[in-house]
Amino acid sequence: MVLLRRVIGDALRARRQGQQRTLREVSTAANVSLGYLSEIERGHKEPSSELLAAICDALGARLSELLREVSDTVALAEQMPGVLVPLQDEPAAAPAVRKSSNRGVHQVTSGGKVAVSVRQDSPLKATLRSTRVRPTERDRDVVCAA
Repeated sequence: MVLLRRVIGDALRARRQGQQRTLREVSTAANVSLGYLSEIERGHKEPSSELLAAICDALGARLSELLREVSDTVALAEQMPGVLVPLQDEPAAAPAVRKSSNRGVHQVTSGGKVAVSVRQDSPLKATLRSTRVRPTERDRDVVCAA
């Protein structure tokens, strides 16, 4: 099972690292202790909505953007058999799923916007890693031509 706090933490860390900022810089700007911010990013603590808003503000991001990114990641995970929901009939419009050579690792892409890799650690624990997929030049041509 994917924990929401881990997906939130991964999204926050990705934004911070994308800005090449340190934990110390963001924790000071958000008025939260460095250790607590680190635990949030690692998915060990679940931030309150007020704290999450302060961290987003410190990162120059809108809370809605972060939550949308988290929602996209969880939505993809829900479509993968056995990750968030018990194995049942496959959904009609399942995303492209590739099983990696690593045991229990799947990679998913949906709509060309988000790529997610899922490592199934145990029946009750999965690790999600999501990345925004940047359209290639060819993809941009297709979008413009449509």
